[in-house]
Amino acid sequence: MSTAHTWLYRRSGGRLGRKWHVGSALRHGVPVCLLTTTGRKSGVPRTVPLLYLADGEDAVLVASQGGLPTNPQWYYNLLAEPAVTVQLGTRTRAMRARVADAAERAVLWPRLVRLYADYENYQSWTDREIPVIICEPVR
Repeated sequence: MSTAHTWLYRRSGGRLGRKWHVGSALRHGVPVCLLTTTGRKSGVPRTVPLLYLADGEDAVLVASQGGLPTNPQWYYNLLAEPAVTVQLGTRTRAMRARVADAAERAVLWPRLVRLYADYENYQSWTDREIPVIICEPVR
């Protein structure tokens, strides 16, 4: 499904697939971006569609993996190589990804839960603290 979503998003310049309408986002939709990381073992670009919170020029992502016990692979890729690209609609930007520190996470997490209430469920389903990622534009 992720591959099809990515293809559709890219092909339409974000016109299709730009909003997530599943779970708590069924009625209002949550914005979707395409995150491209570099595979930490393969060196190959890997792209995934992810929900995001716009915070000024930053894109804030959540490594929830639906509350599974492990972090998603894209998370480990950006830890190994923080230079990423983020596509928002037709605009693709070079960004630098980093894990939010405890103070940043304390501010961002409630905003993320307001954006997509299912994040709160995901956190309750796992013992790991779900990482919050801040992607900042490269200047």
